[in-house]
Amino acid sequence: DFHLGVPTKAISLEREKKLVKWFDEVSKDAKEIFLVGDVFDFWFEHKHTIPKGNTRFLGKLAELIDKGIEIHVFTGNHDLWMFGYLEEEIGLNIIKKPILREIDGNIFFIGHGDGLGPGDKKYKFLKKFFTNPLCQWLFSKIHPNLSFSLARYWSKKSRENEKVGSPSFLGEEKEWLIQFSKEEYQKNKEINYFIFGHRHYPIEHKLDKDCTYINLGDWINHYTYAVYNGETTELKKFK
Repeated sequence: DFHLGVPTKAISLEREKKLVKWFDEVSKDAKEIFLVGDVFDFWFEHKHTIPKGNTRFLGKLAELIDKGIEIHVFTGNHDLWMFGYLEEEIGLNIIKKPILREIDGNIFFIGHGDGLGPGDKKYKFLKKFFTNPLCQWLFSKIHPNLSFSLARYWSKKSRENEKVGSPSFLGEEKEWLIQFSKEEYQKNKEINYFIFGHRHYPIEHKLDKDCTYINLGDWINHYTYAVYNGETTELKKFK
């Protein structure tokens, strides 16, 4: 959860430069990089128009892909309107739903995390409109000066609600994504790691001796990320 573009242009630029330094550091030995949603605070692709800004970030992604590093980007609830530009122009692999992925003998369940688990019924209802092709087409017919302003206002309100709703660890019974992970784990005991964003708080929680839930936190307050070394996955903080 980078949420590039907020709260101000200057502060976002400072975080963007820090992100570029992080990419330079991890690219020394990274085989694949997974960015698990809400990379942008708002993103919508018109046929010939994308939101301004983030040039250092996008340029660095292109550089790493040109070096042979695979980069996967999950859409989040703030930037789910990716329609091909980032794949065609940069070479990103855009993923719009949670995935199961086997890596070196371990199985990962990876997703942004929005709309999963109990609760959050209002957002689950709204997401049906956000992902509806007709609604997306109608939104695309509004001039970007107006539509982007409306979307950024909505994004700001959503982010404020997320900030209020992102306290420290609430305990297993009150963490919706942990509840979701426990249910999925009962269906598939082969899963070793559940990796999510969205929650904005770094969490590493054992579901079983062979299964761990990890929330990646955010790059607004925590600057945390996870590293899989081929055997274990560890939550780290970039300094």
